Amino acid sequence: MRIVIAAIGKKRGGPETALVDDYLSRCKSMGRRIGFGDVTLAEADAPKALSGDALKQREGTLLLKAIPDGAQIIVLDERGENISSKKLAQLLGQMRDQGTGDVAFLIGGADGHGKEIKARAVRSISFGAATWPHMLVRAMLTEQIYRAMTILSGHPYHRS
Repeated sequence: MRIVIAAIGKKRGGPETALVDDYLSRCKSMGRRIGFGDVTLAEADAPKALSGDALKQREGTLLLKAIPDGAQIIVLDERGENISSKKLAQLLGQMRDQGTGDVAFLIGGADGHGKEIKARAVRSISFGAATWPHMLVRAMLTEQIYRAMTILSGHPYHRS
């Protein structure tokens, strides 16, 4: 099962980018051993001339273009379910075991996701009630995907 993280905005270097790259590399190594393909990051720039629903709709179109056709979509949304690392591991393990080919985690722009994206999502998750910078969300998400893989493999990285 391949995992794509599609995000609005481009990496700008710095420590967040280094963290994302490190966890993507770890995912690639760990994932191969337990039935996961690559974990990749696809980025799209949001048009600056739009706002409100028009902006969300355009961002949604860009995100959908960045992911494989038929991918199961999980959105990151402040109103989503605040799930534990173990629950994320269970979710990804179930999807893998059920033969899901592609899973796409979508990180929207500053105003969140539009109705179309939310309607297409199989799941909406949150990293809590706090507002996080988008670059940190990428780092946290890649770390949580890596952590999920270690949980599924029995690796001691995660401690309960």
